[in-house]
Amino acid sequence: MGRAGPDRRGIRGADVITLHPADSQLTFRAVLEALSRPGETFQLPAHKVPPAVLPTLALADLGTGVCVLEAGTDWADTVFSATSAPSYTLDKARLVTALRPVTGEEVASLHRGAAPAPEDGALATLAVSDVDGGPAKWWLSGPGIPGETVLSPSGLPEDFLAARAALVAGFPAGVDFLLVCPDGQITGLPRTTKIEKES
Repeated sequence: MGRAGPDRRGIRGADVITLHPADSQLTFRAVLEALSRPGETFQLPAHKVPPAVLPTLALADLGTGVCVLEAGTDWADTVFSATSAPSYTLDKARLVTALRPVTGEEVASLHRGAAPAPEDGALATLAVSDVDGGPAKWWLSGPGIPGETVLSPSGLPEDFLAARAALVAGFPAGVDFLLVCPDGQITGLPRTTKIEKES
């Protein structure tokens, strides 16, 4: 993937927080299950970091560009200290963690990879308020979904679905999403999932 160089930030005295191997395995399993069975909820292990940080802590390494979007917190320094992953801009990162609400523009700028290298597409973990009881119903269908399933997420921009549709239009390139609730419930929206909004 053609990437700009790392946008490194200083790690000024950040506490190094790592995952216990058991927690890392539980997180990795929850991520795999969420992406294999879209629309279903799974549970991340309890930890001192915000739940939406866990997938990046479990998956990042020295060769994986990471972007953390936050407001008024310093979890980004914690992630980079714990994983030694390079910090990349949003449009270049392979792993994205959003601890604050994202905009449709930010979603649209995520890295899609390319047909010859779809694995370069981003995995974006978005902190949401809930995956039920939101302003609109989403009907999900596709691989891993028996028939259809329904989500009603809260905490995503109104133009999220339009931005996501553009990102996955060039399948197998695209972006995979993880929605993470404050209680650690995680739901996957892989690029293979078709989403229709209730009219």
